Amino acid sequence: MNSRTIAVILVALGIVVLAYQGITFKSRGKPVDVLGVHVETTKTNYVPPVAGAFALIGGIVLFAVSAKAPESRWR
Repeated sequence: MNSRTIAVILVALGIVVLAYQGITFKSRGKPVDVLGVHVETTKTNYVPPVAGAFALIGGIVLFAVSAKAPESRWR
């Protein structure tokens, strides 16, 4: 991937996180065995809006820098 593609992805993710005022997602936790009963756990993770703002700003800066940089002729 080139830097412009990464910049567009960062901007899009930043906008989504800011629009939803943070994103919550679940992942697998540690399985627990209690008295012969196997229990699967889940862990709730939260991406705060500040992370979305940093992604948005970083994407804009990366896009601006990649627009000014000359293209490499060795591609």
